[in-house]
Amino acid sequence: MQIATIGRWGVSARVWPWQIFRRRFSRAATPPYLKAGLFNRFELFWRGRANDNIALVELLQENGTIKSDRIAHAMKQLDRGLFAPQGEIAYVDIPLPIGYNATISAPHMHAACLELLENHLEPGMHALDVGSGTGYLTAAFALMVGEQGYAVGVEHIPELVQQSIENVKRSKAAPLLESGHLSLHVADGRQGWPEQAPYDAIHVGAAASSVPQALVDQLKTGGRLVIPVGDIYQDLLVIDKQPDGSLQSHSATSVRYVPLTSRDAQLNY
Repeated sequence: MQIATIGRWGVSARVWPWQIFRRRFSRAATPPYLKAGLFNRFELFWRGRANDNIALVELLQENGTIKSDRIAHAMKQLDRGLFAPQGEIAYVDIPLPIGYNATISAPHMHAACLELLENHLEPGMHALDVGSGTGYLTAAFALMVGEQGYAVGVEHIPELVQQSIENVKRSKAAPLLESGHLSLHVADGRQGWPEQAPYDAIHVGAAASSVPQALVDQLKTGGRLVIPVGDIYQDLLVIDKQPDGSLQSHSATSVRYVPLTSRDAQLNY
């Protein structure tokens, strides 16, 4: 859809809406790397080029969010449209509501967490996804650890777990679900899932006020836990368990996630 505008010299022209936004805001006080990513996404959305999963992943590669070919391959295999609300908006780089006061994270956050965990998602490894929601990231873990590994998702909303199973059944990760190397469970994620512990990789998709001890206990020596921590102000913590059992952590970035709570508290949030 093009629209008519009146230029500086009174000349009418037909332009794309993204061109107006670029002209109006390109001189704003925005860091160059953020500006490039923002406008690339906005242009692709308006031009209709980011209307499928492959285009979305390529966009994340172009703006530098995805650096690993393994992660790009996994995300290209796993169609986000099967795990998010239907329509073109599934392929826009934004978080989306999935009901029950929960969301599916924005694609760039999925990619960032996969990048942080890549070396702990090698074939044969064990991965835990806490707050698995619609099952997207659990399925991505499963594709990366393969048939010799295990990917477990835990979610305390039964309806979301059932929906996530149906989502996975339609995806490229379906064979791993059928073989039991990918599983999704109704459980309090703060308690982890001891049956497949210890884990090489643990991801938490909601913000905890402090790091749950059960997750630390279920982390393998040499393993990595990625978890948002904080209430109003949150940091995406990267926690590595050392050979002596001690923990080293650093903040990858500031984030804003829904809180990691009980089922009742979430439904009344």
